[in-house]
Amino acid sequence: MSDARLYAVMRTRGGAWKEGVPVEQQYDYRGHVDYIEKLRGEGFIVAAGGLDGTKDALLIVRAKDEHDIKVKLEWDSWTANDLLRTTLVAPWTVRVGSVGTAG
Repeated sequence: MSDARLYAVMRTRGGAWKEGVPVEQQYDYRGHVDYIEKLRGEGFIVAAGGLDGTKDALLIVRAKDEHDIKVKLEWDSWTANDLLRTTLVAPWTVRVGSVGTAG
């Protein structure tokens, strides 16, 4: 992915999210985690996790463009089943610190 760059991706809970139910008990949690780990192993996801105290999650991804991100996330069962929706995709330039490679 030599022509890839970093993006910040914000995702929020969708209509199928069951409020009050722990994340680990949401529909197809294991399938979601396995897919996210697969993307991390491919070097697409650099870091990902929920933002404490919100209904949002932040992903730092390495991709060619926004279309690449949309296509990859469409295959996540939590996207397909409306547990998570992407609300923002923005190119990210690291000015302080560094982001290592995935793996």
